[in-house]
Amino acid sequence: MPRCRFCVQLRVLSVGISIRRDKLSRKMGLSSGHDEMNRIGEFLMRHRWTLRDLAVVLAAVLLTAYGLLEVDVFVAPGQQPVPGTIEYDELPILGLVISIGLIGVIWRKNRQVRRLTVERLEAQRKLGELAFVDPLTSLPNRRSCLDALSAAIASPPGADRVHALLLIDLNGFKQINDVYGHNTGDQALIEVGQRLMSVGRTGDKVCRLGGDEFAVVAEHCRGAEAVTSLGMRLIAALEPPLLIAGIEHRVGAGIGVCLIPFDDATVEETLRRADVALYRAKAQPLAALRFFDAEMDALLRERDIIDRSLPEAVATGAIHPAFQPLVDLSSHAVAGFKATAEWPHATLGLLRSEQFMPAAEDAGVASRVFDHVLRDACRTAAGWPDPVFLSVNVAANQFLDPALSTRVLAILEQAGLQASRLEVEIGESALVRHLEAARTTLGSLREAGVRIALNDFGTGYSSLYHLRNFQLDRVTIDRSLVERMGSERESEEIVSALIGLGRGFGLTIAAEGIDRSVEASALLTHGCQLGQGDLYGEPAPASQTIAWLAADEDR
Repeated sequence: MPRCRFCVQLRVLSVGISIRRDKLSRKMGLSSGHDEMNRIGEFLMRHRWTLRDLAVVLAAVLLTAYGLLEVDVFVAPGQQPVPGTIEYDELPILGLVISIGLIGVIWRKNRQVRRLTVERLEAQRKLGELAFVDPLTSLPNRRSCLDALSAAIASPPGADRVHALLLIDLNGFKQINDVYGHNTGDQALIEVGQRLMSVGRTGDKVCRLGGDEFAVVAEHCRGAEAVTSLGMRLIAALEPPLLIAGIEHRVGAGIGVCLIPFDDATVEETLRRADVALYRAKAQPLAALRFFDAEMDALLRERDIIDRSLPEAVATGAIHPAFQPLVDLSSHAVAGFKATAEWPHATLGLLRSEQFMPAAEDAGVASRVFDHVLRDACRTAAGWPDPVFLSVNVAANQFLDPALSTRVLAILEQAGLQASRLEVEIGESALVRHLEAARTTLGSLREAGVRIALNDFGTGYSSLYHLRNFQLDRVTIDRSLVERMGSERESEEIVSALIGLGRGFGLTIAAEGIDRSVEASALLTHGCQLGQGDLYGEPAPASQTIAWLAADEDR
């Protein structure tokens, strides 16, 4: 109780000093006085326990002094005590009390300093642990993973051994968060972390990088086969459903793997390679394990270059049409040309449409590219002889644009090309993916006289319903079937059946991918009418179409 009473009195004194300080400051407007009182208050609060101990010592000294004044401790024989004075021989008693008090104060101060030092070191240790531990799953965090990866790179494995970084991204976790809330999502992450830990080898470092991303740093594995085994165990560990609050939740995982060592290995490059492999794994609908592949890496780098330079190419009109002849198989005369987009890239060389159109669709500029290429192609086609037609392919996503048919017809009018000399090709998959949109757009174009062709015939999802109800003019047998005709009897029988089906509906039959004369002869025998492929000419600039047409006249 004396300790508490003294603390209360000291706090009251400090508060009183603060109040008086504020009053003086407001009354006199003296900032220096305000600062001085503030420093005094802070000093009293900071050293309140030391001041308390000193006050106890002072009280003990005063009580001892009072006792010595009242009682003569050392009285010589025959000497009368003299009250109210302290004799010289009594001063050591007073000094002893002061010394004991000061020693006690110093001992308590040292004890307090040691305690504070221990508490500070413990707090620093806990902070250090928190800096390397994920607070939700208690797994090592990203920083710990990077340190472990750096250590693995710095210590090459032994003979026939490899280190590996496995990046893990969960499938289906977003749905758990969206439907059941973040608390359930957190419980799912904790359970996933425990399962991953349970299948790792001793010494493997399982980390949570953030969100639904985990990583495993596995050192001294016995080759890629051992890493594959580890990856498959990780996938298998997540196959049983997670039971949270009585509800089962299913998650899978895509895993990307980068093996170490490799030339000029760094932490950043290892992470990038594992992420490239993870990109391939996530492309699969189910759980998958993929290793880093240099070819895939090259494609991703190429895609990045395309993404960066595409806006300028669209703005400057650098993308232009290339023409490949469609030939009558019986007469070898050019019946028409198929126009495709080409882009002469300064770094990557000549790019075909299949190389950059996916990037154009992702960037939202596919319609601009299509319009530009169609406009140039129509201007070129307007100078061809009347029977020769122009064929262009329309991507599936473009049918979602309700203004597509209007734009196509406007371009025809501007170029002075008759609608009957334009043929629009549509892939089989587009009929299924955007059935109603395709029906509306193709109906408008057909009413204007544009011809409609079905591309990639035999590989998609078309049915008799589509062949009958879309009023097609032509079907084109896919090149994958044509290329296997000479080596697979089954493919030739399929092609023959497709030709018979198309002719039964009164359609013109064409085939693409004809690279050899034997293929052309077989197609003609089965009743195919038009052919396209390198046998008749590769895609070429507009000027080459004049040469092909002139060769027909000389024939």
